[in-house]
Amino acid sequence: MNPSLANLQLYPFQKLAKLFEDLVPGDASLKHIGLHIGEPRHSTPEFIRQALVNSLEGLAHYPTVLGSDLLRTSIAAWLTKRYHLSAINPDTEVIPVNGSREALFAFAQAVIDKHEGSRPAVVCQNPFYQIYEGAALLAGATPYFLNQLPENNFSVDTTQLPDAAWERTQLAYICSPNNPTGRVFTLDEWRHLFDLSDRYGFVIAADECYSEIYFDEENPPLGALEAAEKLGRSGFPRLVVFSSLSKRSNVPGMRSGFVAGDATILRKFLLYRTYHGSAMNPAVQAASTVAWNDEQHVAENRKLYREKFAGAMRILGDTLPVSMPDAGFYLWLQTPVSGVKFCKRLYREGNVTVLPGSYLARVAHGIDPGGNFVRIALVAPVAECMEAMERIRDIARKF
Repeated sequence: MNPSLANLQLYPFQKLAKLFEDLVPGDASLKHIGLHIGEPRHSTPEFIRQALVNSLEGLAHYPTVLGSDLLRTSIAAWLTKRYHLSAINPDTEVIPVNGSREALFAFAQAVIDKHEGSRPAVVCQNPFYQIYEGAALLAGATPYFLNQLPENNFSVDTTQLPDAAWERTQLAYICSPNNPTGRVFTLDEWRHLFDLSDRYGFVIAADECYSEIYFDEENPPLGALEAAEKLGRSGFPRLVVFSSLSKRSNVPGMRSGFVAGDATILRKFLLYRTYHGSAMNPAVQAASTVAWNDEQHVAENRKLYREKFAGAMRILGDTLPVSMPDAGFYLWLQTPVSGVKFCKRLYREGNVTVLPGSYLARVAHGIDPGGNFVRIALVAPVAECMEAMERIRDIARKF
C-alpha cells in the first residue's frame, strides 16, 4: 500500500461524527438542523433535470475525456462573458471534469515532480478544503500553510513562508471565494501571487467553485483568469482554474465542472486523465451544457442566499461578532469558546449541527486559525436557517 495513506487525517465530517457519538440532544421537540456540510439544498432546476433525462441514450456510448464540442463551447462562452475575457479556446484551454473535487485531487498527481531532488512542496490557505492536503501528501509533496486570520481580514500573507519553502513549491491551491472565510482575492493579491509563480515556477490551482454565490449583482467576484488578463498575462501562464455546477446550479449529484487555463498544462493533464479513466457521463454533459447556458436560475439561487444572510446578520448581530463574507454560502463565525466546545453545546442544547473551525485547519506557525471559529453552511431552506440562527444566538448568550 502507498505509505503516504498513513499521513491522511480523518475527514472533517468523520471527526464530527466521533465528537457527537456520545451526545444526545436534550430537547426532543427540536427538529435537527444540519448546517455542517456544504451541500446545496435548493431545488435542481427542472430544465436541467429534463435535459439529463432527454439525453439518456448517450449511456450507450463511451464518452471522450475531452468531452463534447458543445459542452466545451458553452463553458468557454460562459467564461468569456462572466470574466470579460478577450477569448478562451474551447479546444485547448477547457476540459470538463467530474466535479471540482475529483479534478483538484488529480491535478496534484499530474503536476508534482517527485524527482527534482528535495521533497516538493504544495502551498494552500489555512483553514482549507482538506482535498488539497490529501492531494499533496499522496503526490509525495509536503503541504505548507498560509494562515488566514481575522486581524488582517483573512488575507494571505506570503511572508509566512521562507524563501526555502517557496523554492520547493510546485503547486499552490488558492480558493477564492474562500472556503470557509468567504474572502475574495483582490487584483493586487493575484498580482503578487503571479509574481511569486514567475519567480519560483510553481503552478496555481485556483478553486472557484463558490464564484457564483455573491450578494451584489453588479459586482461579481474577481476570477483568476480575469485577473490574469487584466494584468496582461497572455495564455494564463502556470494558471488553471477549477469550477463546478454543484453550487451554482444546485446539482452536486451530477458531478460536473471544468478546468480552464494554461493550454500547455492542460494538454498534459488531459494525457493523465486519459489513463485515469475519468470521462464525464454523456447525459451529464448534455445537462451541463444547458446549465452553463442559462443565468436566470443562478440569479434566483443568489436571491435565496441573500435572504438567508440578511436574516443571519439581523439575528446574530447583537450577540456574536458576525460579518458578511465577500461571497459563498458559509458563515465563518468567531465563537466565545473553542469551536469544538461551541459545536458540542449547540448540538446538545439546540440540536443544530455546525462544523468546528479546527477541523478545517492545521496548527501552522504556532497558530490554529480555526480554533475559535465554526463554519456554518447556510444551505437549508430560508425558514430552517432562520430557526437555526435563533438557536445559535440563544446558546451563544449562555457563555
